[in-house]
Amino acid sequence: MASTTHPHAFHFDRAVDSYWEASADPLRIDTPPLTGAETCEVAVIGAGFTGLSAALELARQGVDVRVLEAGHVGWGASGRNGGFACMGSHKLSYPAMIRRYGLDATKQFYETMRQSVALVRDTLQRCGIDAWATADGEVTLAHLPSRVRELRDEQAFLRRTFGDETEFLSREDLKAQGLDGPGFFAGLKGSVGFGVHPLNYARGLARAAAGAGAKIHGRSRLMRWEELPGGHRLHTRGGVLKASQVIVATNGYTPEDVSKRHAGRLMPALSSVIVTRPLTNDERRAQGWTSDLLAYDSRRLLHYFRVLPNGRFLFGGRGGADASDRGEAAYRPLLTRAFKELFPAWSDVEITHYWRGFVCLSHDLVPYIGALDAKKTVWTAIAYHGNGVAMGSWSGRAVARLLTGKAARGELSPVLTRRLSRFPLPAFRPLYLKGAYVWYGWEDSR
Repeated sequence: MASTTHPHAFHFDRAVDSYWEASADPLRIDTPPLTGAETCEVAVIGAGFTGLSAALELARQGVDVRVLEAGHVGWGASGRNGGFACMGSHKLSYPAMIRRYGLDATKQFYETMRQSVALVRDTLQRCGIDAWATADGEVTLAHLPSRVRELRDEQAFLRRTFGDETEFLSREDLKAQGLDGPGFFAGLKGSVGFGVHPLNYARGLARAAAGAGAKIHGRSRLMRWEELPGGHRLHTRGGVLKASQVIVATNGYTPEDVSKRHAGRLMPALSSVIVTRPLTNDERRAQGWTSDLLAYDSRRLLHYFRVLPNGRFLFGGRGGADASDRGEAAYRPLLTRAFKELFPAWSDVEITHYWRGFVCLSHDLVPYIGALDAKKTVWTAIAYHGNGVAMGSWSGRAVARLLTGKAARGELSPVLTRRLSRFPLPAFRPLYLKGAYVWYGWEDSR
């Protein structure tokens, strides 16, 4: 698989021991492994938000589409994330984005992110998916007094540049709105973004895609890819799928040893999550955290957290460079300690679930949607930088529309379509990541 990760991370034969897996609705459709020789117009690799959204769009257009998934629907990041349907699918700052792509392109990208959140809400309603959707709203929390000024500046920038109105929250405001904690000094509250049960959402997308005519093959790991003049042959353990065109929708789990088109272009990075038992109202009041807003702090190696509709508390964080089983066990106490420091009143609350998975970074620090070959027979939508619930959904639909000609490349922001560049000396990506963590850790302490 991807050269930057440990093989322990690719346990396709078993589901991750997450709270989402423990609480998800049944899939209720058959997703048999690929067997024998089959053909289709478009093959989609990956049954997550991106791949399923692409398959749904293609099937609605009457395209013969099949999805190959190495594990089960939502096995990867789509079934492991924190369930934040929100903006922020990039790590490139807006000023840097404006310098590189221009103001108009940046404004268009910003609007695309807003549309992506709305698309998820609309899809849940249209497809009848019970994904535990919460009310709208999210808040960024200053984790140091020195970051309070930055939130003020960000508020002014968002209003001036994008016409986006946010609410600045003082420490007193945080307490009054049930967002209290010893490590939070101010907040910036926005109206876009809501919480979902991500695996319920992924399974709902799969049912919708199958209902529209797409065929989904689980336990069908891509082992070999032949690119031929007349199309593509995708080999799994049990069969061969011939397709005229291919969409790669595997994000942080992209197999660089099967197709070289993504090689050296992506950086998988670990994100880990814990979930507590349900909290009582008294426990929430004792901590001062009674809000159901999506929340994350201002760290580069950020923490993200929210109360689930059933009262459990989800707490996640970026960090850790060892994707092995040993590394997974070693990171749990670090994440737990951070949780207890930020929410000391819950130090003795039982943690019932812990898991981790990959987010996906690009060298340009923005997502990419488009073709990967001159003939436009290989496509991808990828690299959401830890915010793929909404952007993955929008990008999957967008890449399907580009493939069929229903949308033109010029209709998308150049931020998304310009390139998917390689990392310099890509073999050293693990060292880049470790170095970045050291630097970010130093920045987060200032």
